[in-house]
Amino acid sequence: MRIAYWIVAGPLALFYLYAGALKALRSPDRLRPMMAWVDRVPLPALRALGGLELLGAAGLLLPTALVAWPAPAAATGLLLLQVGAVPVHLTGGDRRIGLNLALLTAAAAALWLSLA
Repeated sequence: MRIAYWIVAGPLALFYLYAGALKALRSPDRLRPMMAWVDRVPLPALRALGGLELLGAAGLLLPTALVAWPAPAAATGLLLLQVGAVPVHLTGGDRRIGLNLALLTAAAAALWLSLA
């Protein structure tokens, strides 16, 4: 199960490291072509989302052999983040939620594998 966890959690963490860094560092003008919803979210909330994504990625990558709680907590947080992201995309007229559903599924799998 440990190998399966890393197969799921590794790419998920890399995605959130990238996406979190973008949200934490880039201006809304530079994010708009990739993320149409940035105009509907205040800048401090955007930065907070980026920070949460970075924390979630770090939690997935912490060695679970040393401390058991960060991986399930991080996976749960990222799962909840995507549960909130789907309505944001749908209410803004952006019907492309395939990536959100894939990330939600991967976070759920990482959570399950981290507890197994």
